[in-house]
Amino acid sequence: MIKLHDKYFKPFISEQEISDTVSRMAAEVANDLGDEVPVFIGILNGSFMFVSDFVKKYPKPCEVTFIKLASYEGVKSTEDIQRLIGLTQDLTNRTVVILEDIIDSGNTLHEVHRIFKNENVKQLLIATLFYKPNAYKKDFKLHYVGIEIPNKFIVGYGLDYDGLGRDLPAVYQIKTTQHMTNLVLFGPPGAGKGTQANFLKEKYNLVHISTGDVFRFNMKNGTALGNLAQSYIDKGDLVPDQVTIDMLEAEVEKNADAQGFIFDGFPRNEFQAKALDRIMDSKDSKVNAMIALEVEDEVLVKRLLERGKTSGRKDDSDENIIRNRIAVYYDETAILKDYYSGQDKYFGVDGFGSIEDITGRLCEVIDKL
Repeated sequence: MIKLHDKYFKPFISEQEISDTVSRMAAEVANDLGDEVPVFIGILNGSFMFVSDFVKKYPKPCEVTFIKLASYEGVKSTEDIQRLIGLTQDLTNRTVVILEDIIDSGNTLHEVHRIFKNENVKQLLIATLFYKPNAYKKDFKLHYVGIEIPNKFIVGYGLDYDGLGRDLPAVYQIKTTQHMTNLVLFGPPGAGKGTQANFLKEKYNLVHISTGDVFRFNMKNGTALGNLAQSYIDKGDLVPDQVTIDMLEAEVEKNADAQGFIFDGFPRNEFQAKALDRIMDSKDSKVNAMIALEVEDEVLVKRLLERGKTSGRKDDSDENIIRNRIAVYYDETAILKDYYSGQDKYFGVDGFGSIEDITGRLCEVIDKL
């Protein structure tokens, strides 16, 4: 992900895919024109990279020139297009191929046709690297199209956002949801994960989503997902991953304006982790880190037994149950640790010490993301 001015952009089309597409287009034009020497005309500023790569890949003699039109202000295409730099050569009876970086509304293309109407060219062909069919409002034929893309603003490979981004060799798409911080917070029983989640959500203005709380809410309020989960529990079966995923996704959707999330107790396995990636991707975001509080087993056992004296929870009063809960945690975490470590997103944090000290360590990790 990159930031240009005040907006964030995510990777969209790779440098290799662009190169392959330009090669294909150059071959198609060369095959259609045979031995004819065409005049390739690039539309500045955006097409400079495309034109440069295209003519280098074009296998036959050709001529190249440029015209410059202005049609963009920020991220919106305007109706008012001015001809800034005109043609300087006679194109009578020549085949002209317009090389455009992108065609969306077609306003620029309309001006191109107006310019060449009186140039007495043999034929005028249009080749565009990127094309937004859902935005195109004109009837002019596009003879060569590289890649069809959705109607979202892109930068890179000659395309800019208020002057920045033209130099990027790949293409990036604007994020509809701007920067979010999304954390998967893990910790064994007794590590103080809930306490730390409350501090972190306040400090970073994040939404804390606890799987346990979400389940209890849905079952208590008799939602469709809650009733479905309860039906499995009543039969003594495990709640399927997809039911859990659907509950968490619904919770994310409830907080559409959130600046980020702390996921507590989710994901529990790789299937759920991949589902969370898809959920975040749909928000034009991602999981930034899995942060695990690391505390020695004996310290955890001591903490939970002490807590059990006042909490009233049976699972905090039986040492065997406590040790089994810790073992289960390590089994689950090991799988996820490998998953997120493979993406350089796993961070282990020392969970021993005062609440303030632990919070400070967590913040050090988050502030560097």
